[in-house]
Amino acid sequence: MSATTTPEDARPPSTSSIPSTPVQAVLRRLEQEFARILEAPEVPNPGAAPAEPIFVTRPFLPPLDEFTPLLESIWRTRVLTNGGPYHRELEDRLRDHLGVPEIALFNNATTALIVALRALHLSGEVITTPYSFVATSHALLWSGLTPVFADVDPDTLNLDPAAIEAAITPRTSAILPVHCYGHPCDVEAIDAIGRRHGLKVIYDAAHAFGVRHRGRSLLTYGDLSVLSFHATKVFNTFEGGAVVCGDATRKDQIDKLKNFGHDGETCVVDIGMNGKMSELNAALGLVQLKYVDTALDRRRTIDAAYREGLRGVRGVRCLDDAGEDTANYSYFPILVGPDYPLSRDALNDALKRDGIHPRRYFYPLISEFPMYRSLPSARRDLLPVAALAADRVLCLPIYPDLDAAVVARVIARIANP
Repeated sequence: MSATTTPEDARPPSTSSIPSTPVQAVLRRLEQEFARILEAPEVPNPGAAPAEPIFVTRPFLPPLDEFTPLLESIWRTRVLTNGGPYHRELEDRLRDHLGVPEIALFNNATTALIVALRALHLSGEVITTPYSFVATSHALLWSGLTPVFADVDPDTLNLDPAAIEAAITPRTSAILPVHCYGHPCDVEAIDAIGRRHGLKVIYDAAHAFGVRHRGRSLLTYGDLSVLSFHATKVFNTFEGGAVVCGDATRKDQIDKLKNFGHDGETCVVDIGMNGKMSELNAALGLVQLKYVDTALDRRRTIDAAYREGLRGVRGVRCLDDAGEDTANYSYFPILVGPDYPLSRDALNDALKRDGIHPRRYFYPLISEFPMYRSLPSARRDLLPVAALAADRVLCLPIYPDLDAAVVARVIARIANP
């Protein structure tokens, strides 16, 4: 059985997990459920809080009885780490599933990003976005590099190529864009800037698992791409990450760097660290791959329901995709404008009182944290688009087993504040 095919006889661990019926039947039933609720004259009891708090995301877990045999094998062999059989198999399966030349697994994405920066022998300044999770810029500081913040595009909230070009100085060695919310940066323009100025391009692709752009994996652009398999991501291994690279020589270098710089038993060739993924994490990843396509389809259906339900709500903008061939629906951000009756923060508080916990993601800007705010590029007036987005964005709950009635309740609360 293919690692990317959902078996028809798979049994979920509970009624809240992804259903075990064939994928298309599952999606048809879910779409009908959303349609029935959204087309109703009145959303049933829209003010009632859910029985349990609804957070912006919830980790997907596969059936426990499919994970247990792999754990039993680990217990028998006592191979726990250091590139064991599950680690090697997951690298092979992910390479094929994602359609990338080479992939190196890590214990988390932050370590993977630090190693990626090390592998490219960077120095001086790296142009990056202020509109991201703080780990993006933290990896630069850990590497002795100076972040230079550039503004973002108002439509995608990804780095604006024109702003990148304007930020280049003689000290610039690389560009570190982020595929925000899994939507592609303007990779053609950014890669062209890198080639024109002799700069390395490393994409923070933490949100971009499975995204395809112009007929190929989004992860194949630039010099390196870094993935996150954290519990909140569309594909998770509890904790984990990966570096996608273009050839076996670069992968060999990265594998050495994540294993203390070892080249064999007695030779150390670089200042490496311990970034290896464990066998337990890799084993979970192998089981997760069987369900990831179904999980992404569920996210797609929820995304469509939000868009339909919020269409026409004055002052609310749903962020569109960036023209990708295949999206992964990893987040559902809305931008709350001045025409909406409540401020973004007031809407956030109102939803929380109803048991719905969205997230102001990303707020504040990275450039506003104390370790960055003294940088010349961190001035808020130099980053007007990013600053406005940070003040208006609210990410709504989205995850594979999110109940249709909860989605309807969120829509009702936003449409009738």
